[in-house]
Amino acid sequence: MKKFVSILILILSSFTYQVYAQENSDTRNYVVLTRNIEQMKPILLAAKNLAVEDGSSFGAFQVIICGKAVTDLTNPEKTKEFISLAEKYNVVIFACGFSLEKFNVDTSLLPSEFKTIENGIFYSLQLQKKGYFSVSL
Repeated sequence: MKKFVSILILILSSFTYQVYAQENSDTRNYVVLTRNIEQMKPILLAAKNLAVEDGSSFGAFQVIICGKAVTDLTNPEKTKEFISLAEKYNVVIFACGFSLEKFNVDTSLLPSEFKTIENGIFYSLQLQKKGYFSVSL
């Protein structure tokens, strides 16, 4: 019984430390998961505004595009403006590999500015576990 109590205390103290570390982090990181590239401009403007508002506390801003929206990523007319804004505001854009596969998108046609990840939802959840602020659209 003593051993069980000791292990329980150890686990709880570890959890408490993790929550404390996240709450007291000087850096604010963000991730947005979207299924509509028409939302990219407002998302990127939000990144710009958060960078100004957060000042030196602003960290990473990542966008994950998944669902049918990935079919638009090979169309330069639809991506040119937001790729430029993403570079300007230091936003990293990811395309969900599952979605790319499901909708038969030729990844060789993706602009080099897009990074691909195997599973956009899983990646977003991983970032949330690291303390990222998250929104899904």
